[in-house]
Order: sequence, then structure tokens, then C-alpha cells
Amino acid sequence: MLVEPSHPGNVGAAARALKTMGFARLVLVAPRVANVKNEPEAVAMASGADDVLASALVVDTLADALAGVHWSVALTARMREYGPPQLPPRAAAARAHEFVHHGARHGDIALVFGNERTGLSNADVERCSALAHIPANPAYSSLNLAQAVQVLAYELRLAYSDDSPSPALEAASASASSEEIEGMYAHLENALIELEFLDPANPKKLMSRMRRLFARSGLEREEVNILRGIAKHILLRGRKAG
Repeated sequence: MLVEPSHPGNVGAAARALKTMGFARLVLVAPRVANVKNEPEAVAMASGADDVLASALVVDTLADALAGVHWSVALTARMREYGPPQLPPRAAAARAHEFVHHGARHGDIALVFGNERTGLSNADVERCSALAHIPANPAYSSLNLAQAVQVLAYELRLAYSDDSPSPALEAASASASSEEIEGMYAHLENALIELEFLDPANPKKLMSRMRRLFARSGLEREEVNILRGIAKHILLRGRKAG
């Protein structure tokens, strides 16, 4: 997934990077150039991956792009004070592969890349399950967007070449989808406000910390339902007391 890509050439080159590694699904979130898939520069840089470029899904928000996704990794060039757990690219790719192929956690995964100049916003990073950073020369660590896509696509291809199952995931219950987790956070936030534990006028990063806490655990659907049940009863008690 490319979030707000600015340059048509990078979109085409990203399509090429995916196809060379055997992948075909590209999602564009609010691209800065209208009809970017048909831009001559994008088509030229796709260089044979025209099918991947032409079939790319264009959506308005990252929330739309993550619909149906059960595990996602945000690629970032800088550390974040808050956000999901950080994994090396190879470990992130292995984890993504496990979610697709092993145990009960079958579902879509996503690699999420930000805008060429500003990267991903903190809010976008917090929507993802994990964070990855490509180690590079500290004196010159700037990677082109399509190059970053190539690196992660390569790591994912390596992970696909090793089909040995993960015992931890093989025994796990069904993971919660992105929409289910976001619904839980909204429900939980309302419950914390009802308890007067969270002041909406001065939240002090509480929900960001909660997101980081739950992201470390890898929420299952049943766990999300339990937390939403707790939030529901808090809100019901508050209404009765009022």
C-alpha cells in the first residue's frame, strides 16, 4: 500500500518491484496525482508490470485500504515515540507470511509505505500491527519509495520460500481484522471517557499508549470481543447511573 504517493514514476516502479518478486496487488491511498495509473511516467517505470499498475486499487483513506486486513506493517525511516512493536524487515516479512499461510490466522496482510517526502503520519502508523525500518548508511539513509518496496517484497519472497509452520501461530485462534480492532479502540475510548479516566480535552496520549500495549499482544477476535463487552457494560452502567 502506498499512502499519498507524490510521483507517478514511483508508483510505476513500485508495481514493477512487486511483480519481479511474484506479487500483484497494489493499493494506492489518496495519490497526489489524479488518474496516476495512466500517467505516462508511471506506465514507463512499470516496464512490463503494466498489469499490476492497471489493476491497482485506489482508495481515499488508509482505513479503507486496511479493510479485511488482519496484519499490517508500517515502513518508516524514523523512530516513533508511540506506535506498534518494531521488527527488522526480515522478521516482519516472516511474520506476515505466517499470518497468510499457517494456523487459524488466515487473512490478508499489508505492507504500508508513506509519502516520499513526509512518510507515514503517526495516526497511520498506529493503525498498523507492526513497524519496520530498513537499516541503511546512517550518513545517507534516504531510500527511494520504490526501492523500499523492492526490499520488503524481496524479504517477503524469501519468507514464502520457507514454508515451515510456526508452532505459536499454528495453535492460535483467529486474529482480529483491522476494522474489528479500530472498532474496539473507539468503544474502549468512549468507556474510558465515561469512567472519567480519559479527559477528551486533555487525552495525554493515553489512547496511543493503549494502542501500543495491545499491538504487542497480537489481538485475537475473541479477545477483541471480550474488551468490547467490557466497554459495553461500562457504558450501560454509566447510562443507568445518569
